[in-house]
Amino acid sequence: MSKSIGYEFMVKTRYSNLEPSDQGKQLPQPPLEAFYGGTETIIDLPMPEDIPAINIDFMAAVELRTSVRDYQHMPISVLELSFLLWCTQGVKQVLGNKATLRTVPSAGARHAFETYLLINNVDGIKPGLYRFLALEHKLAEVNMTDKIAEEISNACLGQKFVLNSAVTFIWAADVVRMTWRYGERGYRYLHLDAGHICQNLYLAAQVIGCGACAIAAFDDELMNSVVGIDGKEQFVVYVAAVGKR
Repeated sequence: MSKSIGYEFMVKTRYSNLEPSDQGKQLPQPPLEAFYGGTETIIDLPMPEDIPAINIDFMAAVELRTSVRDYQHMPISVLELSFLLWCTQGVKQVLGNKATLRTVPSAGARHAFETYLLINNVDGIKPGLYRFLALEHKLAEVNMTDKIAEEISNACLGQKFVLNSAVTFIWAADVVRMTWRYGERGYRYLHLDAGHICQNLYLAAQVIGCGACAIAAFDDELMNSVVGIDGKEQFVVYVAAVGKR
């Protein structure tokens, strides 16, 4: 089978039965960021332009990248947290109400992930569950109860290093933001996008003397419930703990 015939066969078998997307039906585009009520306590983060330039040996960063589950009991700074957020979901440009260009790739620039943060040990920020407002580069309080860290650790099947992390990233897919353009196939792209985000976290953590450990083993229903999302229109796809090596 020639390359051209093989490609044509792949396209026909994989794409021929796809239903028209909501975009194809000319339905309204979903917002670029999930709604928040405006009553939450909002925390300003250092803006990307305020983060000092960091010179790195890229090959060393890639070679030394590994999963780290043991962390020192010491905080990371707000500047370091801002750096990690910028590297994983930083908004470089907003294209009207159509799309955002960020520091990670995303299918069709849909960027369908919302970042939740379990903050345990960050200088100047009270422990609790927060959401990153990527368009504004700020944090919004979500759940500040005393047991939220334990609840998230339990949702991660009791993995205790979540409790010892300085911060644990929780990435939740806002499904319609992706399926609006790609229909059912968008579910594939969500998982590809999650990998892009987490790899950037690994490398960025390495730069600031931290270790990261991705977590895919968690109770879906429990995690969604603890984060406060419905598990259908939004659901958690990936988790990663970070702390000083």
